[in-house]
Amino acid sequence: MYVVKTCATCTMDWAILFVTIFVLSDAVPMKRQAYSNGTAYLPCPSTKAQNMSLNELVVFWQDQQNLVLYEHFLGTEKLDNVNAKYLGRTSFDGDNWTLRLHNVQIKDMGSYTCFIQKKTPTGSIILQQTLTELSVIANFSEPEIELSQNVTRNSPINLTCSSKDGYPKPTKMYFLITNSTNERGDNMQISQDNVTELFSVSIRLFLRFPDGVFNMTVVCILETESMNISSKPYNLVPESQFVRENQIQSVASISVMCCSVLLLFVFLVAKKCCKKQNQPGRPRGTTYTLEQDGSADRKSINLKELEPQITSAKPNAE
Repeated sequence: MYVVKTCATCTMDWAILFVTIFVLSDAVPMKRQAYSNGTAYLPCPSTKAQNMSLNELVVFWQDQQNLVLYEHFLGTEKLDNVNAKYLGRTSFDGDNWTLRLHNVQIKDMGSYTCFIQKKTPTGSIILQQTLTELSVIANFSEPEIELSQNVTRNSPINLTCSSKDGYPKPTKMYFLITNSTNERGDNMQISQDNVTELFSVSIRLFLRFPDGVFNMTVVCILETESMNISSKPYNLVPESQFVRENQIQSVASISVMCCSVLLLFVFLVAKKCCKKQNQPGRPRGTTYTLEQDGSADRKSINLKELEPQITSAKPNAE
């Protein structure tokens, strides 16, 4: 089946308006997914142009509004027809016939069509077209639990859990408490940024300590279409118990430090005493052996015998 369609890529290069013979494709749309701020890959398989070179063909991509993303015209990249919103955001892989769309945003979701054309003397024949459905996702930040006031045993606990910058819209958010599988939390609040189209979500929880319970651990879970994201465990301890535990820990730390200092002091004193006891003295009349440089001969000198000579030599030295 054929339909006549004007060629968007020919008006800038030919003096007359050519007619494109458009071959309708019966292929099932290809599905691709990309992350926000990442790169999307839009394929254009060349099954009907396998024996042709890119120098013989015109290959270009259009979005669902018929805006041109990229054009490869007879072996050369051509930017004349590329829409401004796609300039500098695409690169062509000629080996795999794939267009890379960079810095993908949520608003880039939609359908994209690749056309492979062959020039003829009477117009352009579209040998093949490929439709790709692109979806874009963004991972939510790790849920974060915040406490709005100090924890006391007799007052209610007010907790908030929040996460942001995700897509698509989250399906559920809730709290889990120690040794319980019951989902807690009410009034999930969801907002969407008008520019980035990313979602933010938060919930609140009010609870009290049950009788006989002195601490609790709370976790916040965010569920999306594709995954569950958990917060770090948040420990709840009443303020009085928390202060008492800190005091005990402080006293224990100080005691350990004092013992360490005392042991170090005792060790240094003992070491100094042992050193004094073991230091050798010089008895009178001790004989020392001196070794002369460059000689293996040894001479024994009695210091007692040299004392008169040293005494008589002092006046002459003065």
